[in-house]
Parts: sequence; structure tokens; C-alpha cells
Amino acid sequence: MIHLSPAATSEIERLKRKQQPNILFRLHVRQGGCSDWIYDISFDTVVNAEDQVFDVNDIQLLIDKESIRYLDNLTVDYSEDLMGGGFRFHNPIATSTCSCGNSFAI
Repeated sequence: MIHLSPAATSEIERLKRKQQPNILFRLHVRQGGCSDWIYDISFDTVVNAEDQVFDVNDIQLLIDKESIRYLDNLTVDYSEDLMGGGFRFHNPIATSTCSCGNSFAI
């Protein structure tokens, strides 16, 4: 199960309004970053055969089968600071994260 904080939900909805009407929010994990794995978010209009679709806070969330195993109980938050706004990821299965919080190790 993926969790979206109220702030993340609000920001995703704001970004979606700038896109196509029925655009989907994609969350993906790929190798990279300074801690082995990096979170990758985007919008998509295509649901691939390997995708799972979740309805989280009325947002359609796409996650491919390879990524889902790294995202169990992930909480996505959004916050703004002096350097700007950004999504924050709280992953209970990560054994370490980099200082920017966008990459992790298991």
C-alpha cells in the first residue's frame, strides 16, 4: 500500500490540473542516485500490461511490477523550504537514504 500525505495529494492535484484531464501519476524506482535506487515520478496516459493501478486519495497511481516490491508502505509527502518545494519519500524498507532523500538502499 502506498500512502500520500495531504500535502502530496494537494500538490499532485495541482500539477495534474496543468496536464491532460485524465492523466495518471506514475511512481517508479530505478537504479541510480547515491544510494543504489532512486524514486522517479511522472505523469502518464498509458497503463502498461505490467502496471498496477492504485486509487490513493482519489488519485490514480501507476506502479510497475518491478518497482512495487521497493515501495511497500511508502509514504510520499510534499514540503517547501528555502530551496524550493519537493516530494519527500519515507520508505520503511530502506536501510539507508542519501541526504537529499531521493535515493535509498535496501
